[in-house]
Amino acid sequence: MAAGERVDWWAVPLSVRDRVEAALGSPVEDAVTQAGGFSPGVAARVRLADGRRVFVKAVGPEPNPETPDLHRAEARITAALPDTAPVPSLLMAFDVEGWVVLVLEDVDGEAPAQPWQVNELHRVLAAATELSVLLDPSPIEAPTVAARFGEEFQGWRRLSAAAAEGSDDLAWLGPWARRNLGRLVAREAVWSAAAAGSALIHGDLRADNILLTDDRVMVVDWPWAAVGASWFDVVAMGPSVIMHGAPEAMSLLDQHLRARGADREDVTTVLIAMAGYFLRQSVQPPPPGLPTVRGFQRAQGEAALDWARERTRWG
Repeated sequence: MAAGERVDWWAVPLSVRDRVEAALGSPVEDAVTQAGGFSPGVAARVRLADGRRVFVKAVGPEPNPETPDLHRAEARITAALPDTAPVPSLLMAFDVEGWVVLVLEDVDGEAPAQPWQVNELHRVLAAATELSVLLDPSPIEAPTVAARFGEEFQGWRRLSAAAAEGSDDLAWLGPWARRNLGRLVAREAVWSAAAAGSALIHGDLRADNILLTDDRVMVVDWPWAAVGASWFDVVAMGPSVIMHGAPEAMSLLDQHLRARGADREDVTTVLIAMAGYFLRQSVQPPPPGLPTVRGFQRAQGEAALDWARERTRWG
């Protein structure tokens, strides 16, 4: 699984660590960095001298200057979520010397196995349904999905424009996508109407943002939350599930979405927009501190395109 460049807890400036320990009221005895995810900073399960355990996320202004604002957004959203939501509690959050620090409840759980196991996928899909019921209508103020992702979900339009101006011959795309480029552009243009709704959605649901405990499915990392269709997160998660080889993944996802009452054409429209986003992003230079993200996006884009091809049956 692709990941950001994690920073070890002990590599954080001493003054920042001292501020965290003072806020917690106990020194850190042990910190185990967690793999997965894309934050180029600290993500560690921490054991304190007094025996307590917490989860610490922290990021400085380098190497990626956008990440601190994402941590601030995550803190605001997590703090506002209902107590009944399957989300680790935010214990504290603060800025110190250019660093943004979040201290959260430590959850004794594991990410779903990769490749996906069918029983775990069923658990996560059931939890996604329960979460959408709890968060519809949205209990907090958040941007719409159109406002949140409107700039990003223009991949097919931008690829088509690049081909028209001669800056990209799109030879790296498969023949099906090139043959149906006009159709893909047209469907992408109406994605925001297809994704509209009243539910609070996570916006970035993947295996590395999920923790499975013995009896719960916990959803972490909420900076991209938005208001939209209650099924949006399952469609957004779908390409990574397919990419990681869950048996009969497309069939299971389609069955789940039908059972949820999601409109077939709306789902396909949003999926097409996601495929365009991932594929177009995959050929951009990597952002600072995230050297593997473009390959991960390419794999998700190809998986989303395969799923869209199955759903559209276009020639």
